[in-house]
Amino acid sequence: MDGLTQHNGFSGLLTALVFLPFVFALLISVFPKNDTQVRFVACVSGLVSLILSIVVFAAYNRSESGFQLIDRFNSWIPIDTFRVEYFLAVDGLSVPMVLLTGLLGMVAVLASMGITHRVKQYFVLILVLQGTVFGVFTALDFIMFFLFWELELIPMFFLISVWGSGRKEYSAMKFIIFTFLGSAFMLLGILALYLSAGTFDMTALPAMLQGGLKLVLPAGAIFGLLFVGFAVKLPVWPLHTWLPDAHTDAPTAVSVMLAGVLLKMGGYGMIRVTASILPDVMSDLSWLLVAAGVINVLYGAVITIRQTDLKRLVAFSSISHMGYVLIGLSAIASKSADAATVGLTGASMQMFAHGTITGLMFLTVGLIYDRTHTRYIPDLGGLSTKTPIIATAFLIAGLASLGLPGTIGFAAEILIFLGAFSVWAWPTALAVFGVVITAGYILWMGQRTLFGPINDRWSSLTDASKLELIPIALLIGAIFVFGIYPSFLTDLFTMGVEPIVTMSSGSAEILSR
Repeated sequence: MDGLTQHNGFSGLLTALVFLPFVFALLISVFPKNDTQVRFVACVSGLVSLILSIVVFAAYNRSESGFQLIDRFNSWIPIDTFRVEYFLAVDGLSVPMVLLTGLLGMVAVLASMGITHRVKQYFVLILVLQGTVFGVFTALDFIMFFLFWELELIPMFFLISVWGSGRKEYSAMKFIIFTFLGSAFMLLGILALYLSAGTFDMTALPAMLQGGLKLVLPAGAIFGLLFVGFAVKLPVWPLHTWLPDAHTDAPTAVSVMLAGVLLKMGGYGMIRVTASILPDVMSDLSWLLVAAGVINVLYGAVITIRQTDLKRLVAFSSISHMGYVLIGLSAIASKSADAATVGLTGASMQMFAHGTITGLMFLTVGLIYDRTHTRYIPDLGGLSTKTPIIATAFLIAGLASLGLPGTIGFAAEILIFLGAFSVWAWPTALAVFGVVITAGYILWMGQRTLFGPINDRWSSLTDASKLELIPIALLIGAIFVFGIYPSFLTDLFTMGVEPIVTMSSGSAEILSR
């Protein structure tokens, strides 16, 4: 793979990006004397992280593939038998995910201005959560990757269990049990790779395995261990049951982060780890990926139709939309290298698209709940007459979710379908039918919530404030900018997935070289 062999270096940019949220969290825990100061410092942290993520996105040289902006020390933990590196870098796959994390981190902070209970502790946890996700998307040493992956569980557990609603303790515990067990499987896979190769370097392992490295476990077994950990986080049916509960009972900002970036950790892991390191196994098991993807799409869409709670409806729709990621990944088995690249690019694009779209949907659902104190769809209706800005944002998110041309949702889905159809025609056709079901529940939800006669209870509702307009504008801007001109992202994602396609034995064109 081009660009995988890199020398030690330290640009400092990625280190600042990852650890500044931790620094601001420490400042909040020590210095601010009142809640207003806490909120101000949190906003500064969110803005700095957003600016840094944009700088990383802009600084990535699109004319050169491979890893860039490297921060690396070989001697971070210099134990001869267990060498761990400090290794941060980005490529075409991770750069857009860094931008998404910065964007949604800012949105989450702004959406939390109404928090009044234990404000200091809340914002400390939000910033720690953002820092850990930055770490997952930039770490290229397996131990660093796993540490950030596990550290994310701590703030998420407390954010749901302390500041959530409904059965918040149950939902938080269910989340931690599912994801912790998934991580245990992933750790076993990581250790098996280390015992085979003697390194935790995620960039060195692909070439070593292609060179005939003997594994301590069968490649399929290692793939399965790693895949389970990522499948829980994505989530893949039937490992999905923690998601609706966690989303429903989490605070609005936490739902934005959970749907926007934490689910993407699962898809990112599948591409960065299982597809990059074991592409042959993923190609051989692509039938399982497409089958699981179709089940996710159709099952999630059908269950979504039955929901009467707005937040739970959006949560189940996430299960459906994450199925498209699996379908895009299944294109790795295509005989055409171009089709495989398009499919994997679409899967990556779908992760970014879903982050912005569902982030906006959860944000607007939270704004509606703040005003009506209900998420029960039959009690709502006619809200567009009193809250036109919120209603417009909600409708834009819904139309982007069903793949309206001109939005980022369409750009992602069309790439997935084009890539996967060449190798999985009928399953892809079934997945396309999922778009029809999505249109049904999105339009049904919008009609019953936003239009029709307004309930007298909502006659005094107020629209979005100037502060609330900022996160709405940020997400709508991303949905349309990257929808109208998707090559801002697709060019990067293609650069990130092309080496995987090159190394996959599933492409006859590659094998003939």
